[in-house]
Amino acid sequence: MKKIKGRMDESILVCVYYGPNGERLIRRGHKLAQIMNCPLYVLTVDQKAYDEFDAEKSGYIERWEELCNELDVDEFIVRDNERSSVKAIKEVAHNLNITQLVIGQSPQNRWEEITKGSFVNVLLREMTFIDIHIVSIDRTLKSEDDTMYEKGVRGFLQEDGDTYKLRFTRSNDCLYEGIFYKEIGTDFNNGVFKFVSKKGKTCQLHITEDTVTAKMEEPPNIK
Repeated sequence: MKKIKGRMDESILVCVYYGPNGERLIRRGHKLAQIMNCPLYVLTVDQKAYDEFDAEKSGYIERWEELCNELDVDEFIVRDNERSSVKAIKEVAHNLNITQLVIGQSPQNRWEEITKGSFVNVLLREMTFIDIHIVSIDRTLKSEDDTMYEKGVRGFLQEDGDTYKLRFTRSNDCLYEGIFYKEIGTDFNNGVFKFVSKKGKTCQLHITEDTVTAKMEEPPNIK
């Protein structure tokens, strides 16, 4: 049984999209909810139907749901088959009596209007009496050994003999789609490739000059 929140006149909605920044937004919203001692909800919106989500999207949703359970979030909401993200957010906010909205500012996600300011302006027009918190997202990735990486870019993993090569163009030979983080200060494609396996498991591979140099945690299934 969930603990009854102290302030029911306030409620927070965190909007996340696919990518490594979703977890950070959820944790930010959770900290805000703890300070205000109020209900917390997490929402993700997609134009596709849920059963059409690929392995990467399904993996992110699974991880976010686990995190929401871990942080005792009141509800994790998936709105699929939506033509308008603003309309979906507005409906959820209205139904849950939301007073605080948390969104991320990053050019890598589908909330791309945020970077131009138009998305926020639409939200402000559509949802009065709601405070909107725009969280700036770091464009670099830092590893445990303090190695710094550039902003992640979309990449693909392709089988090449006994190993696997990093590619930046989709083809029928690509096994996985993910995000490549290039090491800062190198002229070659050295860095880290992150993707979600067909079993929904998040995997991380080290790349040296376009080639995977670490053993894959799960053998690719190309059937």
